[in-house]
Amino acid sequence: MSATNTVEKAKTRKLLFSAGFSWMFDAMDIGIISFIAAALAADWGLNPQQTGLFTSINSIGMVFGAALAGLAADRFGRKAVLLWTLVIFAVASGLSAAATGFAILCVLRFIAGIGLGGELPVASTLVSESVPAKDRGRAVVLLESFWAIGWILSALIAYFVIPPYGWRTAFVIGAVPVVYALYLRKSIEDPPRFIAQADTMRQRFSMGEKLRSVWSYPHRRSTIMLWILWFTVVFSYYGMFLWLPSVMVLKGFSLVKSFEYVLIMTLAQLPGYFTAAYFIEKFGRKFVLVLYLVLTAASAAWFGSATTEGMLIASGICLSFFNLGAWGGMYAYTPELYPTKVRSTGVGFAASFGRVGGVIAPFLVGWLVARDVPISSIFWLFFVTVLIGAIAVLWLGTETKGKELVD
Repeated sequence: MSATNTVEKAKTRKLLFSAGFSWMFDAMDIGIISFIAAALAADWGLNPQQTGLFTSINSIGMVFGAALAGLAADRFGRKAVLLWTLVIFAVASGLSAAATGFAILCVLRFIAGIGLGGELPVASTLVSESVPAKDRGRAVVLLESFWAIGWILSALIAYFVIPPYGWRTAFVIGAVPVVYALYLRKSIEDPPRFIAQADTMRQRFSMGEKLRSVWSYPHRRSTIMLWILWFTVVFSYYGMFLWLPSVMVLKGFSLVKSFEYVLIMTLAQLPGYFTAAYFIEKFGRKFVLVLYLVLTAASAAWFGSATTEGMLIASGICLSFFNLGAWGGMYAYTPELYPTKVRSTGVGFAASFGRVGGVIAPFLVGWLVARDVPISSIFWLFFVTVLIGAIAVLWLGTETKGKELVD
C-alpha cells in the first residue's frame, strides 16, 4: 500500500468516526423517544392519540430542519451547519428534562427535531463528497451504522436508567452532544470540492434557484424517485420502530420486558448495516435498496402476525436487520444523484419530504390503536408502503456504483 493510500485511508477513517459520533448522538436522541413515550404514557396518563402526537412532534421539526439545513449547507458550508444542528438538538433535549407539562415538552421536542432533521442529510453529504468513488457508498453506509450504535445506547438507557431514575434523566443524557460539538469543530473540514465552488455558489445560486434546479429536467426523475423512497422508508420506520416498545406492551409484555426485547431486536441493526456496506460496492445501490426493502416488507408482515414470543423476537430481528440496511443504502445513494452546487439541497429536501411520513405514521398508528384496529392490520399497511418504495427504485432509479460525483 502506498503512502498516499495510507494517508487517504487514515483521513477517511477519522472523518467517518468524527461524523459518525454526531450521527450516533442523533440516533440516541430519536431512539430514546420511543422508550420515553411508553414511560410517559404511564407516568402522565397519556392516551394513544397524545402518545402518537408526542412521537410525531420530533418529526415535524425534522421536516423543517432537513430542508433548511440542506439549503444552508449549500450556502454556508457542510461543517458550520452540521455543528449548529448538533448544538440545537442537544440543548433542546437537555431542556426537555425540565418540562412541566405536555405542551411545553412538545415545543421542546419540535425544536430538537429541527436540529435532528438537519444534522443527518448534511453529515451524509459531507462524507459522500470527501471519500473517493470506489469507497464512497461503503463509507456512507458505515456512517449510517452509527445510527444502530445510537439506537442501542438509547435501548440501554431505557433498560437501565428509565425504570429506576425516570424519563427526565434520559433527556439529561441527551444533552451530552453539546460537549462533543466542541471537538467536532476542530476535527472536520468542508470537502475540497465544496470549498472550490463555495464563492461561486454563494454569488450565483440563490436558495430559490437551488430548489428549482432540484426539480429541473436533468434531476426531475431522480427527485421523484427519491421523494417516494424517502417518504415510504421514513413512514414505515417511524411508524414501526417508535411504537415497538408500546406494541410489545399491547401484546401483553411488561414495560421492562418490552424494553429488553426491543434491545435484542435493535442489536440486529449493526449486521444489517455491515452487510449492506459490503453489497453496495459489490452489486450496486439499486440491488441493495430493492432487496432490503422487499425483505423489510416481508418482515413487517411477519411481525404484525406473530403470536408467540419466539416469533416476535425473530421477526423483530429481521425487521431491524433489513430496514436499517435499506436506510444505509438510501443515504449512500441520495447524494450521488445531484451535482455539488445543489447536492445538500437535494438531499435535504428529499429527507424533509420523507420526514412528513415520519410525522404521519406515529400519529396514524396511535389513531388506529385507539380504534382497536388489530396490530396485524397496521403492519400490513407498512408492508404495502415499503413495497411502493422498492418499486420506485426499481423503475425510476439509475445505478451510481463506481461513478464520480458530478461537480
